[in-house]
Amino acid sequence: MDRRELADFLRSRRERIAPADVGLPAGSRRRTPGLRREEVAQLAFISTEYYTRLEQARGPHPSREVLAQLARALRLSDAERTHLHHLAGAPPGPPPGPTREVRQSIVDLLHRLPNAAATVISATFEIIAWNDLAAALMEDFSALPRADRNLVRRAFLGPHRDGRRLYGVSDVTEFARNSAQQLRAAAARYPDDPELKGLIRELLDGSQEFARLWAAHDVAPAPTLIKTFDHPVVGPVTVNCDVLDLADRDQRVVIYTATPGTPSEEALRLLSVLGTQRLDVPG
Repeated sequence: MDRRELADFLRSRRERIAPADVGLPAGSRRRTPGLRREEVAQLAFISTEYYTRLEQARGPHPSREVLAQLARALRLSDAERTHLHHLAGAPPGPPPGPTREVRQSIVDLLHRLPNAAATVISATFEIIAWNDLAAALMEDFSALPRADRNLVRRAFLGPHRDGRRLYGVSDVTEFARNSAQQLRAAAARYPDDPELKGLIRELLDGSQEFARLWAAHDVAPAPTLIKTFDHPVVGPVTVNCDVLDLADRDQRVVIYTATPGTPSEEALRLLSVLGTQRLDVPG
């Protein structure tokens, strides 16, 4: 445990956080930038005396639980969280669950692809970022609760809007099989994630198809696919499906593009104009 480096690191992270960032009033009597020590202690559910001793390089060896609470209170990134654990002499174990935070550069990338529908999918198949064309091709994800943005849940449990399972994709049976295999691998990577456990339990209880696939204990990587969406407005749209792995966050960027000069390319261009409006629904 490097007490001096740990103290300096905690102080530097504390001083960069504005009170408003964590819902605290700024007040008019702050002599230093950032949070006060007692505010960090309160956010981390530890005593002010204990936290003060850590910042003064005379504290005891903090437990993993305390380190996790400090990481949350100080809003540390994944890299900073790992650094904190190493300074405290307690290298971190695997994260409890997959992150849903998408790097801003990746979000910007999605919106720089005007002719491609693109999403970011978490390790549990939740769509956590998307561009406008992806929403037009599949659904306005911003209008959905989190549960309905999970593609595995949608594939096995619905809802199946207009009688179309998972947006009418042509490979829905293959997707269902592969997603069950990848979800099993994710369960091994995040054995302590209660949300993932709940999702698997919900799928096992609600879908005989998923239960059968789960019982096979198969694991497999994501394939590179060509698939067709049965869109309710523009009809069938055949796209190439390319997947870029974001290994540091256990996320995937999925990019759908149409072959140039095909009717599907024209359909995507039309969707980029129409957006998420439903012209097939009477006004």
